[in-house]
Order: sequence, then structure tokens, then C-alpha cells
Amino acid sequence: MRFLFFGLLVAALVGWLLTYQRQRWRIRALERSNEEIKIEENLVFDFLHGLGEAFHDVIRPHDLHRLIVESSVRILDAHGGALYLVDRTGTKLIPAFLSKGCPPLVDVPDRVLQQAVVTPVALDSYLRSHQINADEGLVGRVWKQGEAVHLADLADAPELSKLRETALGTASVMATPLLYGRQNLGVLALANGPMSADFTPSDFVIFKSISEQSAFALYNAIIYSEANEKKRLDHDLQIARDIQRILLPSKPPPIDGFDIAGVNFAARQVSGDYFDYIKVDEDRLGVVIADVSGKGVPASLIMAICRSVLRAEARLGQSPAEVLRKVNRQLYPDIKEDMFISMAYVILDHKN
Repeated sequence: MRFLFFGLLVAALVGWLLTYQRQRWRIRALERSNEEIKIEENLVFDFLHGLGEAFHDVIRPHDLHRLIVESSVRILDAHGGALYLVDRTGTKLIPAFLSKGCPPLVDVPDRVLQQAVVTPVALDSYLRSHQINADEGLVGRVWKQGEAVHLADLADAPELSKLRETALGTASVMATPLLYGRQNLGVLALANGPMSADFTPSDFVIFKSISEQSAFALYNAIIYSEANEKKRLDHDLQIARDIQRILLPSKPPPIDGFDIAGVNFAARQVSGDYFDYIKVDEDRLGVVIADVSGKGVPASLIMAICRSVLRAEARLGQSPAEVLRKVNRQLYPDIKEDMFISMAYVILDHKN
């Protein structure tokens, strides 16, 4: 009876020790998982903080593109990443940034692969210059269809599967369109090589969250750039307006027997309206008023040319009809068919 009791006690003790050890293992596993989650959260927060800091000062597009790709690679511990953005025509994707060592995410011609054996830079040059059409390969399909994909089996991406067993191969890939509102700005993609672990479903969830923030940042960068460009354009137009104001007379010359006044108010920053007083000789003063068809910069440029030609011809002392005939002959070849100038020119003889 005593041995039975002792045996049960030992068995209970062993069971308790095993249970205690299992619980310790589980606690350690949870602690490691918690640490990994905290590290991942810190990386994501760093990424978001980096995006915010990027707009505190003027950021170059290339720096923003690099921040998005390199942060995505670091957060998800990927082999490499690439960012493709829509070109100005909206018909193709152009490579905006590819991380160092990123596996090819597009179909690479055999001739380029052969060149890369001798000259590795040949592959890098091709990947950084190759533009992607809609529905071309995995990246093109993601852009066209507007849906994120997570592939471990590359059967749906034959352009990638053919390189799978090589040093350039991709074993796992995630790609997502960069959507903001109704605009599809491009594609963000991450890849792992054959020696790296496949992306997990949780990686895919984080990746899609990163892409949403990236799309928001890229859209803001576009708006910011357009606003700066408009600001520069407004500044240039203000300078053009000041120059045009200098080209027009500030006050009329005193002429016995005549009261003359002139003023110009442009519909926009600059205009094609023109008036002038031109001294022909000691006794005669030419007065001109003109209007170039259209408004804005094109009309103001034609006006400046017209002023120069008219002043050169008027000082030769010819009749108004002859002056305008010569001005028309010189200006006609340089004016578009849908533009014209309405002009009246008179000569005031204040002596006679």
C-alpha cells in the first residue's frame, strides 16, 4: 500500500513538472510572439512617422519612393521590393524604385539573362527601365484588375516561375494596387527568394495596410507638387505682368491741342491688349491701340512682338497705312492661323 501511494505521488509530481514545463514553453512562445508583434508595430509606426516627416519639408519624389519600398521590405523582412507608378499618359507603369537585390517581377528576355551572366548590370538596367503595359505579367494584371494578390505557387505567374530554380528566382510574392479614391496610382510589390520563408497571411494583411498608407502619401505628394508648380507659375506670371506693364506707357506725352489718356486692365495676369505713343519726329506723334485675339500668355507674347515691330517701322516716318502694311508683312508668318491682331494707328501732327 505504501509503495502504491509513493508511486502515485511520483506520477503526480512528474505530471505536474511536465505541465509546468509545457506552460513555460507556451509562455515563452507567447512572449516571443508578443516581442515580434511589438517590433512589427514599431516598424509600422516608424514607417508612418517617416511618411509624416516627409511632408514637413520639401521631399523629392525619389526619396518618397525609396522610403515606401525600403520600409515595406524592412517591416515584412522581404528579400526585395519594387514600386511601379502610372506614367503621364495613364497607359503604362514605369519603375519608380527597385530595392537592391530585388528579384525580377517582370518577364526578362533570354538575351538580357545571357548578358547578365557576364555583365550583371545589364539585368539591373533592364528592370529599372522596362515599362509595363496593362495586363502584362503579374504586376500589369494587379494594376489592371485593382486587386491585391499573395502568391506562393507561381503557376499564375509564368514569367516568374521560369526563374524559380535560379539565383534570380522568386518563391513568394505579394503585390497590391495603390488605390486612392478612384485613382489607381500604380503597384507596390514585395518578393522573397527561394532561400527565404514564404509570406504568411498576416504578412499579407500588414502589406495591404502599408499600401493604403503609401497610396495616400503618393497622392498627397502629387497634390503638393502640383500646388508648388502652380505657385511657381503664378510667380512667373506676376513677373510677366510686371514686364508687360513696363512695355506700356505709364503716362501720355504732353501734346498741344490734344488731351490723351490710356490705361490697361488685363482679364488675366497678362493680356494681348496694347496701346502706345510713338514719337515719329519733333512735330508728329504716333498713337496706336491694338488687341491680339485670345487671352493670357500667348496673346501677350504676340503683343510684345507686335510692339517691337511697330516701333521700328513707325520711326521711319511713313504713313500709317504703309507702317501697318509692313508690320502685317513681318508678323503674318509667325502668327497661328486662328490668331489675329486688330490695330488702329494714327499720326497726330500737333504743329500743323
